[in-house]
Amino acid sequence: MANNYSATAKLTLAEKILLEVLYGIVYLTSLFPMCILYLFSDCLCFLVHDIVGYRKKVVRKNLRNSFPDKSDKELREIENGFYHYFCDYIYETIRLASMSREEMKRRMTYSGIEHINDSLANGRGVALYLGHYCNWEWVTSIGLYIPETAHGCQVYHVLESKVMDKLMLRLRSRMGTENIPMKEVLRRIVKDRQNNVLPVLGLISDQRPIVYNVPYWTDFLHQDTAFITGSERMIKMCKMSCMYLDVSRVKRGYYHIDIVPIAETSESLPDWQLTERYAKAMEKTIQRQPQFWLWSHDRWKRGHESYFNAEKEKK
Repeated sequence: MANNYSATAKLTLAEKILLEVLYGIVYLTSLFPMCILYLFSDCLCFLVHDIVGYRKKVVRKNLRNSFPDKSDKELREIENGFYHYFCDYIYETIRLASMSREEMKRRMTYSGIEHINDSLANGRGVALYLGHYCNWEWVTSIGLYIPETAHGCQVYHVLESKVMDKLMLRLRSRMGTENIPMKEVLRRIVKDRQNNVLPVLGLISDQRPIVYNVPYWTDFLHQDTAFITGSERMIKMCKMSCMYLDVSRVKRGYYHIDIVPIAETSESLPDWQLTERYAKAMEKTIQRQPQFWLWSHDRWKRGHESYFNAEKEKK
């Protein structure tokens, strides 16, 4: 669904009041110790999974098609793990409202930061591929590790609700990185280059492409899957190094990211090789700890025919 307002749109007085009320509730909730927040999460999980059954049909269909060799018992264990993780993700995101940078560094650790620093030292901006896996909101902590001279930023989709959009922007900006709307990202990177500033840009690229984009198709989790191609085109155009953030959950509330180089000189690769390498890396991550991916997203809703018909309509 298209957004009906600009990311820079101003709020009405009523919307400003609602934003401050909601943020106040989020902030006060975030002050509870993590052990209490996880109790809230457990209660929410019971409601979401056992009472409401939030997107349970989509989750089960995605799991069955992605892991055809697993038994019903194994699939049910992944399903239960997903709903627990998803509710944890919600309260961990709320925690951002008051989390200190020191706490974030304890809870989200990194290896391979030197790959980013080496590319920056060689005068190349860095694109970081990641997915809707573990707590992707906490990945904004990458800004705590890169040089202050670099521009830490991430692409984001403007939300339908102006109030919720502004609320999430506040949370996502607390660790020092900037959120750039998708439609503005290329212009901002070009501006950075003109000002001799190198970007370190996060890109979540595992979502379903919008129907009017021509995607790249590959086998992903035993299914013919469409991936967006705009990320790769932008990375190559801007001659950025490309890396993958391999996230793992160490234990509840603690994550580790291994920064894995995909291509130092992305522009030298054949078309769609970056996208293919990202897809295969993401697939391995999911297969290692499958419960921590966003299975409630209807990833395979559209097939080839939807995109083919949309392309004909454009012509």
